Amino acid sequence: MSTPSPAADHPAAPTAADYYAVNRGGGLFSEAVSQHAGARIAVRAHKYHLSPTVLTVLNLGLGGLTSIVVIAAAEPVARGDFWAWPIGLLALLGWQLAYAFDCADGQLARVTGQTSAAGARLDVLCDVAVQISLVAALAATAEAQVPDTPAWLLAAFAGTWMVNLVTSVMQSGDKASSMVTSRSLPVRLIKLVRDYGAVIALAGLVLIVAPQWTIWFIGLFTLVNAAFLAASVMFSAREALRGQP
Repeated sequence: MSTPSPAADHPAAPTAADYYAVNRGGGLFSEAVSQHAGARIAVRAHKYHLSPTVLTVLNLGLGGLTSIVVIAAAEPVARGDFWAWPIGLLALLGWQLAYAFDCADGQLARVTGQTSAAGARLDVLCDVAVQISLVAALAATAEAQVPDTPAWLLAAFAGTWMVNLVTSVMQSGDKASSMVTSRSLPVRLIKLVRDYGAVIALAGLVLIVAPQWTIWFIGLFTLVNAAFLAASVMFSAREALRGQP
């Protein structure tokens, strides 16, 4: 009788390509950068027997801590007591790494069969918490740099920022639909304005180069997200009137 080989007893661990193959997209930047980084994190997590929940909590901890540092440094940077670029670099790297952990938890769960309703809820809740902290950090920076920043603008920015998260959750089920289904390069480049990975990269670059421009960043993305919300309402209303599911 032949003896089973060690390879048969211990199947090969999933590779980064295996994890990337089950990624949920997110846009051109997210697919090219964040999801690839997430796949590599998932490989390491599997090697050290970390659960997807651990990666979800790491996303929360890293993203939240990064935002807290940005908030604490907003006034000193505005007064000129501290250089802007180290805080901006920290924000850029911290938010991007947190997002990579967010990409990795889903990849790890799907490839290793650890998906659960509770895990999905935790993932969404942690995403909400991280994005609230990020919005607070950008608002604090804008207000510190431009003290007469209108309160209504910060409120509108905070409210419309969550449009991306809400619509992404709504798109995750079997009832998902898209207003623009084309995956041509020009369309995908335009959609970068709603690609979370690209947007937080731009936010970090603004904090590095010119934190005084944060108010313009806030104004721009308030308009972009408000326009998308209005378009989504009209699109959904048209589908509902047609009697589509």
